Amino acid sequence: MELRHLITFKAIYDYGGFTKAAEHLGYAQSTVTSHIQSLESEIGVPVFDRLGKSVILTQTGEQLMPYAIEMLKLYTNAKNIAASSEHPTGTLTIAAPESLTSYCLPAIVKEFVQSYPKVDLILRPSHSNSEALRQLRSGDLDMVYMLDRMLEEQDLHIENISHEPLALIAPPTFRACSWSQLVEAIPSSTFLFTQSGCVYRDLFESYLQELRISPKASLDFWSVEAMKQSVMCGLGLSILPYFAVSSEISEGKLTGVVWEQDVELKTQLVFHKNKWQSAAFKRFLELVRKRASQWGNQEHKQD
Repeated sequence: MELRHLITFKAIYDYGGFTKAAEHLGYAQSTVTSHIQSLESEIGVPVFDRLGKSVILTQTGEQLMPYAIEMLKLYTNAKNIAASSEHPTGTLTIAAPESLTSYCLPAIVKEFVQSYPKVDLILRPSHSNSEALRQLRSGDLDMVYMLDRMLEEQDLHIENISHEPLALIAPPTFRACSWSQLVEAIPSSTFLFTQSGCVYRDLFESYLQELRISPKASLDFWSVEAMKQSVMCGLGLSILPYFAVSSEISEGKLTGVVWEQDVELKTQLVFHKNKWQSAAFKRFLELVRKRASQWGNQEHKQD
């Protein structure tokens, strides 16, 4: 059973089809088809059902997948043996939502890249916590940073980095100076939300439902920065992590009040308990822990 066939097998599963797997791997589609035919010939039964344009695992394919993932992990670990030296090499793949990538991780990434230039550090956007955890479990990610309420997963190491308050924000011309005044303005305002599935959007929408309050209109945004700029120019109100808007509030570019309710939203570092920790992995982890107090308490907290 050739390793490249297992890589192709997992790519088809991850990307939902032969064509997308071929694009990801840089193969011709005929090569991907050939790999799977060879794998199925060796096993003796199909690993995929082709149902029209859909490709799904057969029962045999489902049974094979955990072994394929484990073998690919062992292969990656073997490749990274050299990374256990005093001068780490290899690849480290990390995912985080836009807010953390933009406002919290840059200083850490800069120090890491300067200290360990031979490590290929890959930062991926995380649009969904559940999808990020799935990729963590499949071995596609080494670490995940997320904003969420405290998680408990038996197979994952989950480490709290900092507590994150949320802030309700309005244009700088808005004269309200308290939480209640801003909330009272919501029914007559347009409200700017992050995309569906964002934990702090879900928390705030539940809060509004309890109060039986609805905005006059709502807009969904894909970008935290786009939301801030839109609020600044007077489009409406929004709710964002305080660390993402603290500078604009202090400079008078936004009106903002921290949510009085303790929503227990935390920045969390997550990795698999069985994850082999290369030197690069350990160094990045050490750096995050060293900077955790600054990250959590100095850079974006309101006293």
